[in-house]
This record gives sequence, structure tokens and C-alpha cells, in this order.
Amino acid sequence: MEIFRAENIYKSYAAHNALQDVSISVKQGSVFGLLGPNGAGKTSLIRIINQITAPDKGELFFNGKKLKPEHISKIGYLPEERGLYKKMEVGEQAVYLARLKGLSKIDATKKLKYWFEKFDILSWWNKKVEELSKGMQQKIQFIVTVLHEPELLIFDEPFSGFDPINTNLLKQEILKLKDNGATIIFSTHNMESVEELCDDIALINASKKILSGNIQDIKAKFSTNSFNMEFSKGFNILEASIGHQYKIIDHLKNEQTERLKVKLLDTSLSTNNLISHFMQFGAILNFNEELPKMNEIFIKVVEDTNAENLSKDE
Repeated sequence: MEIFRAENIYKSYAAHNALQDVSISVKQGSVFGLLGPNGAGKTSLIRIINQITAPDKGELFFNGKKLKPEHISKIGYLPEERGLYKKMEVGEQAVYLARLKGLSKIDATKKLKYWFEKFDILSWWNKKVEELSKGMQQKIQFIVTVLHEPELLIFDEPFSGFDPINTNLLKQEILKLKDNGATIIFSTHNMESVEELCDDIALINASKKILSGNIQDIKAKFSTNSFNMEFSKGFNILEASIGHQYKIIDHLKNEQTERLKVKLLDTSLSTNNLISHFMQFGAILNFNEELPKMNEIFIKVVEDTNAENLSKDE
């Protein structure tokens, strides 16, 4: 089921085209990655979803209805550029921000104390914001963003400034939010986090959507037809190497097993053909396809698009 859809969105600032005919569809209960280089148009789209700005053209839908101001209460937004009042005490400010989201003072305080204990930061309650590190301040803003339990959460570079331990903590919380029914739009440059968290993605470059879909489907689409195989001792690599349909591109051997990376050269053949060929020369212990990383796909698609745009301009 779809929770959010943007259709044919256009947005310009003066002579700059920020978004050109961009459409995305976000499934309920999923983590959706909104990706792209700096200046691609991601933040412009996020600001439009949050109704901070309006599109020049196009339509947006929330739960099947046209996006309206009242839907903002069902959306939580953690922007990349964050800001807290430095001189206010942490607890006082968190309660104030929670009340802006519609919570009573009693409910806000109760829920905040729960989250502060969960993140082991209750001792910060009476400290001033200026006493906290950037990472500590980001924890506060993450808590305030999710406190009113919105249906749709939008995180723009949520791990910026976090050390690996706190990054991992936040990733776990994002997945728990998803398990509890929240839908998340997640914008980041960290492709490792995309692989860990996202179900679907849209890649925007130079104001246009250039790639979208399910993560696993995209990785399969960009497959290099390379496979990792592990054999028991006694594998006959010399005989297995004969032929032009397959190419052994890596070979590791120890006392118990041998491991190969094999490239399937004839794409009309299936993985079953590959397995049938190699099992003649030894017992196969493990077999898996080596799919490309999202970082490799991101770089390739963006570079190919930039090259195509350059050739059009010449």
C-alpha cells in the first residue's frame, strides 16, 4: 500500500531548475532512500513534501488524498541543517518543541523521559544546549522528530556528526520505527547505510530522477555476472578452466577448501549451467552471486548521465 506519492514535480529558483518532472512512490511501512549528489534536488523535494515550499507544477498525495496543511501533523522531519536554542535547557526545549507537535506538557514530558532513558541521556535534562556536543544535540532533535509518532518520517543525513557506535544505535532505532509501522524517507550520501536500511530508492541527478526501484532489483539489473564458489579439497582447477563460456578471475586456496570468483561470459547461459559445469570437477560447498554495491551503481549511473548531458550540450 502506498503512503506517499509525488507526480511530475517541477521546481525552479530564478534561472535554476531544482526539479524537473520528478515522480516518486513510497510504500507504507518501508524505508525509501532519496539519493543524489550535492545540489541534485533532494532537499528541494523534501521541502516540498514538508510544505515549506510549493512545487511550480505537479501533485502530491498522502494516503491517497492530495497533500494538505493538516497532513503536517502526521509527518516528522529531521533536516540536515539542525538548530537548537543554545541558552535553553535541554529538557525545557525538548518539551517546548514537542508541544509544537500537539502533545500536552504532561504527555511530552513522559514520552521524552522514556526516550532520554532509552538513549542514556537523562542526565542531560537540565544542561544547557550549548554544553552538548553536536552529536548529543542531534540525538535530542531525533527524539523530538519521532516523539509524536508520525506516520511518515523524513530524515535528511541523520548520521552526520555521529561516531560509529551512535550511528549504529540510530540505525537500530530507525528499523524499530519501521517495524512499528512508520514509513521513512531517508536521504544520505552513505551508500552502506542505504544497503542496510532501504527497501526502495530514487536517485536524482541534475534535477531529474535517473534511477528508481527496489534495491535488490536494481542490484540485479547492474549485475556483472560474477559468482563466488567454494569447493572442497581436490577441486581440479585446470580442467575447470577449459572453455570460453566462463572465466576464473580469482582463486584462493587453503588446506581444506578452494574459492573461486567466476565470471559468466555467455549471458545466454543460466546459473544452473554454471553450477553443472563446475560440479564436474569438485564438490561445491557454497555458491552466491556477487552483486555490485550501491556505491558502485550510484557512481556509474551519475557519471553516465553527466556524460550524456555533456554530449547533448556540445
